[in-house]
Amino acid sequence: MMLQKLRQEVCELHAELPKNNLVAWTSGNVSGRDPETGLIVIKPSGVKFPDLTPENMIVVDEMGRVVEGDLKPSSDTASHCYIYRHRPTTFGVVHTHSRYATAFAAVGRSIPCITTAMGDEFGGPIPCGGFALIGGEEIGQVVVETLANSHSPACLLQNHGVFALGENAEAAVKAAIMTEDNAAIVWTALQIGNPISITDEDIQKLHHRYQTIYGQ
Repeated sequence: MMLQKLRQEVCELHAELPKNNLVAWTSGNVSGRDPETGLIVIKPSGVKFPDLTPENMIVVDEMGRVVEGDLKPSSDTASHCYIYRHRPTTFGVVHTHSRYATAFAAVGRSIPCITTAMGDEFGGPIPCGGFALIGGEEIGQVVVETLANSHSPACLLQNHGVFALGENAEAAVKAAIMTEDNAAIVWTALQIGNPISITDEDIQKLHHRYQTIYGQ
């Protein structure tokens, strides 16, 4: 079996999506790209999360052609592959329909940066891209265009949901979790009143500290 370690990692990370209330039923997916071969491991289409195993993960090349696996790959495979081809430093991609973030997507609205945690992680707002149909590369194209001039590792797609990217699959899952957490905070704040903005200068200071100093 090819890419056993990456298969195991991607399989285990899928469990984080329902655990963090980011998906319902079989929606959503995680993929990871192997830095040595460039091959991509992704979830099979329409399989329930408890039934996912390292063995039934699908290995595809960067054009989305199945290299190993007996099941059909995720319907978002072409978009994942487009993102990888156009973002060489991305090695993990996650797609979710998490509730609060998708509510912002449903009205075509970016999530404003109004918390220090969001400044840390995203370095500004989480942008919302336009609408694209599922099944081809179009969603991937919108993601790449939307994030081209943003510090954010995640974006919304109008009427659809969230795409989050990372230096590996775990980092992409973290970005998806943080997207939903901050979307819920912002939505709640909007019910109370007008959220207080953080200046762009302070957001950049927060982001720089978090990316270069925070942690071990």
